[in-house]
Amino acid sequence: MARPFRFGMQCYSATSAADWKAKARKAEDLGFSSFMLADHYIGPGPALTATRHPVQDIAAVPAMAFAAAATERIRIGCRVMCVDYRNPGVLVKEMATIDLLSEGRLELGLGAGWLQGEYEAMGIAFDPPGRRIDRLADVIALAKAFGVPGELAIDGPNGVKAVGWEGLPKYVQQPHPPIMIGGGSPKVLRLAGREADIVSFNFNNRAGVIGPDGIATSTADETAKKVQWVREGAGARFGEVELEIGAYFTFVTDDAAGVASGFGAMFGLTAEQVVEHPHALIGTVDAIADELARRREAYGISYVTVGESVADDFAPVVARLAGT
Repeated sequence: MARPFRFGMQCYSATSAADWKAKARKAEDLGFSSFMLADHYIGPGPALTATRHPVQDIAAVPAMAFAAAATERIRIGCRVMCVDYRNPGVLVKEMATIDLLSEGRLELGLGAGWLQGEYEAMGIAFDPPGRRIDRLADVIALAKAFGVPGELAIDGPNGVKAVGWEGLPKYVQQPHPPIMIGGGSPKVLRLAGREADIVSFNFNNRAGVIGPDGIATSTADETAKKVQWVREGAGARFGEVELEIGAYFTFVTDDAAGVASGFGAMFGLTAEQVVEHPHALIGTVDAIADELARRREAYGISYVTVGESVADDFAPVVARLAGT
């Protein structure tokens, strides 16, 4: 039986406390299941320009806490926290605190990090992918152990240490908040299949920047491979894992062919490839709803996140499909 649809709204910016509060409440009022950020820090300048990544002008952790205080029902999260940007014990305690103060509405997103220029601009060592993914696995173990009574005893070779102290506060959600693991490579998606409650499909960001390579590694055929990597990691528990994807290129429009052609020209794809690209949703409300149903059948993806800038246009899709 297919999982019911859920929808997230992701937001990168706020001009004031009132603006951020309004955006979080808007997501809740429109029926979105979750209100998400990303985890990025550097502002405008040559370092950010080289990555081709948009500016995120607010920090994830305080913004998540503020959004939780401003809302009542919607889940609060981040797609996803980079485990290299904070001491692991600090990160997990911050997340446990948000779970407590939101009364159990945290979705705990974790990722291995990928934006090389941001690491370099902030003076953080950018280890090879395998080491970063191994460290992510250790942080996941810490996050799960944090809610268990008794002293922590984690001290591995990848820089994750929590020894001789008990994790507090304990999670409201037991045994822990839903853990979302995001990524696009075989190793991280097999890890996600093994450990996550929610797998967030992203580009394979092996280039360390946003560009055609990442988009080409997330076509329909490539996404089918990614689902298989999750299945290999999950084994018998695959049916328990929720599959999520960011629809980064969402356009509610009567001119799907024109939009898809123009977008495809930017990234070396045909219009047909763009329309069926799992990170794109282009067309009328009816067409998008039908395409989401088709993708759920093809890939098992039932959780879809769109940007705040298209939330109003996308709201009729949410109203039609959420919970079905």
